[in-house]
Amino acid sequence: MAKMVHSMIRVLEEARSVDFYEKAFGLKIASRVPFDGFTLIYLSNPETGFELELTVNAGRTDAYDLGNGYGHLAVTVEDIDAEYKRFTDLGLTVGKLVEMPHEGKPFARFFFVTDPDGYKTEVIQRGGRFQ
Repeated sequence: MAKMVHSMIRVLEEARSVDFYEKAFGLKIASRVPFDGFTLIYLSNPETGFELELTVNAGRTDAYDLGNGYGHLAVTVEDIDAEYKRFTDLGLTVGKLVEMPHEGKPFARFFFVTDPDGYKTEVIQRGGRFQ
């Protein structure tokens, strides 16, 4: 059976992106691998083995076109209200806190945060199918 190990996004500025993902989600550099023309930075935390791979292409100055195919990453948190306040207090770009019922029952509470390159991450209250 396949095991998912990472998701990759292309970013313009390594330091800016590493700072964002550390502040927002507590991710730290697990590995940084420079190649000729690009660098791969793997971010992780002790809670999961899944990593976010940042790819920085040397010499790139124009923002990436995210297109209409990219959706979002998703993470779960213990206290959505506290995290929403923390993200807001940090000055991060956050959307509204949403409650989404399904068939009259609670399904999810979440908000989206946008990183410096325009990628969205969904932050979901842990519970139900979202562990």
